[in-house]
Amino acid sequence: MNGNEQMLNGRVYGADHEDPNPGPLPCRSYAALIGGPLDGLLLDIHGWRSEEVDDGVALPTELGRWPGGRALYDPHLSESRMPGPGVTCRFYYSGDTP
Repeated sequence: MNGNEQMLNGRVYGADHEDPNPGPLPCRSYAALIGGPLDGLLLDIHGWRSEEVDDGVALPTELGRWPGGRALYDPHLSESRMPGPGVTCRFYYSGDTP
């Protein structure tokens, strides 16, 4: 794990890099991002409908193949989701897009 990966691990996607407490809040639901440039981050999915979670996400990032592009993450539909709060599911890296 390099320095950038260590910095990201356990943080919430979109949290300010200067935030002294960038980790998850106990009352929220999260998807763990697996693989790709955002590996180890948590995505806040609190309040999302099941259909929104099933659709996956395209997350803006400077760390992907195209700086300023989006990293694509999708759930494995065969994996069940746990009731929240906490980490309720996993999104797996499926590629990048400009």
